[in-house]
Amino acid sequence: MDVVNDNVALLSNYEVFSVLREMYLHRRPDAGLQQLATVSYETLRYLEMTPCQKQSADCVASFSHAVASFALTKAERLQLLNHRPTSAVILSLLVEEIDERFTTDEQIEELIDAVKSTLPGDDEAGDGGQMAAELGTQ
Repeated sequence: MDVVNDNVALLSNYEVFSVLREMYLHRRPDAGLQQLATVSYETLRYLEMTPCQKQSADCVASFSHAVASFALTKAERLQLLNHRPTSAVILSLLVEEIDERFTTDEQIEELIDAVKSTLPGDDEAGDGGQMAAELGTQ
């Protein structure tokens, strides 16, 4: 996966993970760029612990299609893709003014179900719990 224009859009964790993994599998960084190699390696190690390591281009496309009917901004869709929330609490951290935009609990559950059904994850451990742990709430 190649980045076509690095100033056009934000990259998802999946895209960054794919680029870094490809780089390490086929094109090791030059020894002269040791700091870049260290940052790339540490970023890859972090991303291996997030939901993106189980994602594919097909599931990202399915996710985009599944959430198209919800009035989400590009940034909100990116947050959902990166964090794969599995609860209304975590979802409320990622979607701005969720209580005003989603008037029923059923709409929120539909969005959570769309995320769960299209993005692979470890529901027993709760990938949304990863974000909560990072925020210091668990």
